Amino acid sequence: MSVVAGWVWDRNVRPLLGLLSSYAGYTFDDTDWQTIVLGLEGTDDDRDDCWYSYPLVGDQHLNVALAHAVGSYVVSVRIEGIADHHMALRAETLLDAYSEARRD
Repeated sequence: MSVVAGWVWDRNVRPLLGLLSSYAGYTFDDTDWQTIVLGLEGTDDDRDDCWYSYPLVGDQHLNVALAHAVGSYVVSVRIEGIADHHMALRAETLLDAYSEARRD
């Protein structure tokens, strides 16, 4: 199992998780999103004990850890439990895309 890590603009967290969920075979809904919004409060990517983790369990079991880069519009992301090369490539592509385009 591998880990993919990077960052995305805060406004792109929901679309990132929506697509990642669909790739994992998990149905991501408004309840998931509200839980994540609450979980992200008070996170700090500079502190290991201040990250929020959320499982996406479908055909694959992914754990997504998220934390704000305090003082910015950036959210750091770690995706754990990636079982194959195809999922790793998809996760890396999503992180690349959502760190490039800031949706205002």
